Amino acid sequence: MSEHDTPVVETPDFVLAALERAGDAVVIVDRASQVSYFNAAAEQIWGLDRAEVLGRHVGLLGLDELRGEEGDGGPADHKSEVAIQRQDGNRIRVALSVSHVEIGGQSRSIAFVRDITKEVVRRERMAVLNLVADKTNRAVVVTDRDLGIVYTNAAFTAMFGYSVEEAQGRRAIELLAGRETNRRTLAKLRRWVEEETGGEEEVLAYDKNGDEIWLSASVKAFRDSHGRAKYMFALLTDITETKQLRSLQQLIMSALADEIPITEIADRLCRRVEEIAPDVVSSLLHIDAGGLIHPLGGPSLPDDYSRALEGVPIGPEVGSCGSAAYFGKPQLATDLDTDPRWQPFKTRPLEVGLRACWSTPIMAKDGRVIGTFAFYFRECRAPSRWHQRIVDACVDLSALAIERKEARAQIARLAYYDMLTGLPNRARLRDLISEATEACAAGEHVALAFLDVDNFKDVNDTLGHSAGDELLVQFAQRLRGQVQPGDMLGRLGGDEFVIVLPNRDAAEASVIASRITDALVQPVRIGTTQVPMSASMGISLYPDNATDIDTLIQQADAAMYKAKQAGRSTFRFFSADMDRLAEQRLEHSAALRNAILNDRLQLHYQPQIRTSDGAIHGVEALARWYDPVLGEVSPSKFIPLAEECGLIEQIGLWSLREACRQMAEWRAAGLDIPCVAVNLSPINFQNENLVSVVDDMLTEHGLPPEVLMLEITEGLIMNERSVAVETMNALRKLGVGLSLDDFGTGYSSLSRLAHLPIRELKIDRSFMQDVESDATARAIVTTVVRVGQSLQLTVVAEGVETDGQLNLLTELGCDVVQGFLYARALSPAAFGRWLLDHSAARASAMLRRVGQSLAQPQAESSPRASGSNGQR
Repeated sequence: MSEHDTPVVETPDFVLAALERAGDAVVIVDRASQVSYFNAAAEQIWGLDRAEVLGRHVGLLGLDELRGEEGDGGPADHKSEVAIQRQDGNRIRVALSVSHVEIGGQSRSIAFVRDITKEVVRRERMAVLNLVADKTNRAVVVTDRDLGIVYTNAAFTAMFGYSVEEAQGRRAIELLAGRETNRRTLAKLRRWVEEETGGEEEVLAYDKNGDEIWLSASVKAFRDSHGRAKYMFALLTDITETKQLRSLQQLIMSALADEIPITEIADRLCRRVEEIAPDVVSSLLHIDAGGLIHPLGGPSLPDDYSRALEGVPIGPEVGSCGSAAYFGKPQLATDLDTDPRWQPFKTRPLEVGLRACWSTPIMAKDGRVIGTFAFYFRECRAPSRWHQRIVDACVDLSALAIERKEARAQIARLAYYDMLTGLPNRARLRDLISEATEACAAGEHVALAFLDVDNFKDVNDTLGHSAGDELLVQFAQRLRGQVQPGDMLGRLGGDEFVIVLPNRDAAEASVIASRITDALVQPVRIGTTQVPMSASMGISLYPDNATDIDTLIQQADAAMYKAKQAGRSTFRFFSADMDRLAEQRLEHSAALRNAILNDRLQLHYQPQIRTSDGAIHGVEALARWYDPVLGEVSPSKFIPLAEECGLIEQIGLWSLREACRQMAEWRAAGLDIPCVAVNLSPINFQNENLVSVVDDMLTEHGLPPEVLMLEITEGLIMNERSVAVETMNALRKLGVGLSLDDFGTGYSSLSRLAHLPIRELKIDRSFMQDVESDATARAIVTTVVRVGQSLQLTVVAEGVETDGQLNLLTELGCDVVQGFLYARALSPAAFGRWLLDHSAARASAMLRRVGQSLAQPQAESSPRASGSNGQR
C-alpha cells in the first residue's frame, strides 16, 4: 500500500478552519450550554462579534434548542426552522440543524444555521399562489418544454377528473385531446407559445370519462435568462355552457328578432350544433295538433329521407322521433339496423352511414308535444354528457321557435280564418278569389256561389246564439263534404258563405248547386231540438258577369236574394235585372228605416169572429207601409226586409204602442172591442225589459192587461233560453194573453206547449186552402182543434174565405175565425164603420131570428086548425 492509499486523519485545526469558511453559520455549545465556537457566517447572521459570544450562554443567540438540562445528554439531533433576532433588532428565519458529538471525551452540540428568510417568503408566496390557483374555477396547467405536465390545480382535477398524481408527467395533448379535437387548433396553440405575449384559442377536449368539454385555452411560455422557453403555462376555461351553448341561444334569439322563417332557423340551429358536436347529425321536427310529423331542419340528412317523413303520424313504433313524440319521453335507438321501431325507416339512414338515433320531445308551455330534436350517430352508441347538455339547450330554444311559429299561425288564422268554422274569412276569400280568377285560362270560367242560411235569424232568436253557432258549424261541415279538391269554401260572416269553383261553367255550377241543396235538406239536431237546414244560393260567373271581385260577390249576393224570393232552399244565377233588384232592396231598407224614425207606418185591423154567435172576439193589428215614393209596400216584402236590417224589434214595439193607443181611443168612443192581438218578433222576447214596457204602455193608456194579446211564433216556444221563458211567464202573470201564431208549420213540441203560458192557438192560413177537399188538410186542422180543446186553449183559424170553410170549422168546434169572409185588414176608421155595419147586421139577423121564433108557433097552429077542418 503506498502512502497515497493511506487514509489521512484531519487534525482539529484543519476542521475548524474548514468550518470558518463554511457558508452556513456554525455554533458549538458545550455541556454547560456555553458557546465554545462561533464562525464568521454566524457573526453575519446574528450581527455579533464572536468575542461577544464565546463563553456566553447560548440563550444570548435565541437558540433554545441548544440548551441542555442538568444530568441529561444534551439536546437530541434534529432539524427545524426558527426565528431569531439579530443584534440590530431585525428578526430573520433560519434553518437549524442540531447534532450531538463527542470531542475529546466531552459532549458537544453543534448547530448549523442558514438564513432562509428570502426562501420562506418565496415559499409563502408560492403557497398563496397555490391556494389561489386551487380556489379558481379555471384549470391551471404548467408543463415543461416538452409539454409534460409538472403542475395542475384543483380546478383541473374537478374539470377533467384526473388527480395530480395521474396528470403528473403525462403529455398534456395526449391526456386531453380526443377523436374530434381540431388538430389545426392545437397547432395554433403551439405557435402561440412561441410568441412573447402568448395567445388564446377555443378547442374541444375530453375528460377522463371521454365526455366532451369545450375550452378557452390561454397559453404562455415562461423563459429562462437566455430567452428559452422553460415552462408552458395554460389557463383553461370551460366554455361549454357559457359560450358554446349561449351561442345557440344568441343564434335563435337573433333569428327570431329578424323574423326569419322557422325552416331557416332550424337549418341554422342544426348546422351550429354540428359544429360544436362534430360527431352528430341533428334534425328538428314539428308535430302538429293532429300528431303529424313536419321536418323543419336537418341539413346533413338526405333530402329524400326528410321529405318521406312529411305527414307521417307519430306512434309507438315510428322510429325514435315518432315514438318520442308519442310517449313524450326521450327515445334511444343504439342500433337502427336491429331496432324494431326503425324497420320501416332504416334503409336511407344506414345507406349514409348513420347507425344510432336519440330523439327528445319538445314540449310547449301547456304540456303539448310540439316537436322533437334528434341526434344521429355514425356509430352504435348512446349520447354523452355533452350531447345531453346540447339537447337540453336546443329543446328549450326549439320550443321557443315552434311556439312562435304556432303563435304566428294563430294570428294568421285570426286574421284570415273564421274561428267558429275554421274556414277562410272575408279577407282570405278575396285572396282566394283573386288567385282563382288570375289562374283562369282564356275561354274558361270561375263560378262564385254565395250561400245564405235560411231562417238562421229565427234559430238565433229562439234557441240562442250558441245554437246558432252550432248550426253554422254543422252547415260548414256539410258544405265541406260537397266541395271538390281545388274548390274553395269560406265564410263571409254571419250566416253567409262563399264557394269558389275554378274552371266551372254555368252547367257544371248548376250540378254542384243542386247537390249542395240536396245535402242540406236533412234537419240537424241541436241539443234536444230538431232544426231544419237549408240555404238560398246565388251564383255569378267570371268573366261573363264581372271581372272584379267586389262585383262578382255583389252579383252572387243579388242572385241569392232572388233564390230567397223563390221560396228558399234553391239557387239562382245572376242576371242583369238583379242589379236593379239589389238597388231596390237598398232603397227600401233606407226608406223603411226613415219610416220608422218618422212614424210613417200604420196599423190596420182584421176582425176575429166567434163561431158560436158571430160576435167579435177581437182584432189582429197588422202593420202597413205606404211610402210617398215607393207607394204601397206589401208586408211580405218589408217584414222580411226589417228582419234582415235589424228593424223588426223596433216595428214590434211601435206596433204595440200604436195598438194600445188605438184601443184606448176606441174605448173612449164607446166601441166595444174585447181584445187586440199584436205580432212580436222572437227577438222582442229576448229583451228583459219587455214586461215593464208592456205594463207602462197599458198604464199610460188606461187599459186592462186582458185586452192585449201578444202573438208569438213556434220558434219562440222552442226557445230554451231562460230570458224568453221568464218573459212569457211574467207577461202571463201580468194578465196579458199569449197567442201561438201559425201553429202546425214548425216543429212544436206538444209536451213543451203544455207547460208554456199560452192562451190561444192559431191555425195557419195555409191549411185553409184545401180544407174542404183535401182529407190531409182536414185531418191537420182537426188535430190542431183537438189539441187546443185538450189544453183548454182558444183556437183561432186564419184565412177563412168561404162559407164552407166556416161551416167545417164550426162543426169541428173551432172557437174563432178570421179572414176575407168577414173583412180584410182595415184602417181604424174603416174598421169603425165595418164594426157598426157588422153590429147592425147581427142585430138585424137577431131580430129576424126572434121574429121567426115568435111567428113559428102561429104558423104551426094554422095547419093544425085547417087539417082539423079538412077532416071535418
